[in-house]
Amino acid sequence: MKRILAIETSCDETSAAVIEEGNRQLSNVVASQIKSHQRFGGVVPEVASRHHVEQMTIVMEEALKEAETTYEELDAIAVTEGPGLVGALLIGVNAAKAVAYAHNLPLIPVNHIIGHIYANQLVQPLAFPLLSLVVSGGHTELVYMEEPGKYEIIGETRDDAAGEAYDKVGRILGVPYPGGKHIDEMAHKGNDTFHFPRAMIKEDNNDFSFSGLKSSFINTVHNAEQKGEVLDKNDLAASFQAAVIEVLVTKTMRCAKEKQVKQLVLAGGVAANSGLRAALKEAVEMTPTIELVVPPLSLCGDNAAMIGAAAFVEAVENKQIDLTLNAQPGLSL
Repeated sequence: MKRILAIETSCDETSAAVIEEGNRQLSNVVASQIKSHQRFGGVVPEVASRHHVEQMTIVMEEALKEAETTYEELDAIAVTEGPGLVGALLIGVNAAKAVAYAHNLPLIPVNHIIGHIYANQLVQPLAFPLLSLVVSGGHTELVYMEEPGKYEIIGETRDDAAGEAYDKVGRILGVPYPGGKHIDEMAHKGNDTFHFPRAMIKEDNNDFSFSGLKSSFINTVHNAEQKGEVLDKNDLAASFQAAVIEVLVTKTMRCAKEKQVKQLVLAGGVAANSGLRAALKEAVEMTPTIELVVPPLSLCGDNAAMIGAAAFVEAVENKQIDLTLNAQPGLSL
């Protein structure tokens, strides 16, 4: 299998990409819906689905054109089957099934989280065993991979995901959705003066919790408002981000050392956070036996290139499927 057309519609990005040999990106077209959802302060599933319907054919055609590829030159179609918003997933799944049927091509279902991990394969070859820190709006997980295609979740959030906490704190700070980028920018202008709690950082497990941090942040702001005090928003952002990053980096590095991994791989939308990237780089520099792999910003958010990269591994594992494929919004690894 040489060339795959991949489709991703798990949330609010409509994307199609052409990937060659599992590690070469010929195209990666992403139609963002951020402006449509900003006025609601978050993703509205029905709005997302309608945008996917409008953009699906367009992004597929653009991806093929940019890759200078025709349907006859494809070897398979890959698509995100889950997890995600069921309506959004169904648009991509049905588009992929239609193309696969029309052109008699194999259909390869891909787990969205696996896609985020394998986005790093478009940067450099993955070395096993590895540990992946997956951080996004819906997920905060530590995934251990002893070999390609083998996944073990050895740590996860017990409540809010890191990206979810960023978005909720962003609303309190009054920054546009999604809040992560804006909080990251503000954090570099402020100082950690509030010293918010670092939940579970000393506990002997690999799990995370950000609900308490979020509540502490909200209570701090509301208490100040009731007293008529004005708090520095940059300091608030810096304090919140410092708490998130310290917990993520401390627990991830502890786990990576225990598992004696060759690589530490960062994945997911929050992987774009400059503070997290810098902190992980600094931590890994003190552990020369571990190599850090970080995706470029273009591959941190939801995109089809990562789905295409993962599809080659799934194809080797013979995970092709027939046209009975359906969306699985609650799909796990």
